[in-house]
Amino acid sequence: MESVNAMIKHWPAGGPEEVGNVYIPINLQYSPYTADTAREVSLAGGSPLEDFTNRGYKGKSVKTINATDMQLVKDTKAKMGDKPVIVSVKIAKPMVFSQIEVSAAAILVPMGIQDQALMEIITGAAEPSGLLPFQMPADMLTVEAQFEDVPRDMQPYSDSDGNTYDIAFGLNWNGVIEDARGQKYR
Repeated sequence: MESVNAMIKHWPAGGPEEVGNVYIPINLQYSPYTADTAREVSLAGGSPLEDFTNRGYKGKSVKTINATDMQLVKDTKAKMGDKPVIVSVKIAKPMVFSQIEVSAAAILVPMGIQDQALMEIITGAAEPSGLLPFQMPADMLTVEAQFEDVPRDMQPYSDSDGNTYDIAFGLNWNGVIEDARGQKYR
């Protein structure tokens, strides 16, 4: 609901009834984004409830609702100096990691686990074992270049250690998790 409310705030006066196509880019990063490289005409058709068929958003901009989260990570890194900063990011869809990686010694992506389990991983009482359920894009240009109807067609993000954030990627204390689960989806 939060993202719907954020989108409504960016609609021009008059709302969708008067302006037609109100589709805007979905921002997967921590800063404002303008879809300069998006397709002129979207691959997705219109809805019977809309009086247009192009859901394109080329040239449209969207603000981010999580800029303060990124600033908190940067401020924490500045205050911690050489000490490692562990960032836990709750996500339900792919995100662009490049902006956050520069300030984080480790990035945890807890998807539906309890806070206690997360704390056990952070303190070393339990070993991470989760795998990514979807690709994490290298950047927003990658997002715009992918096809809406083709799975696994984007360049996943690669971190400074050379790890590629593709489907079924995960790290444990020994490095990249290589088990039957990952092999099934690679």
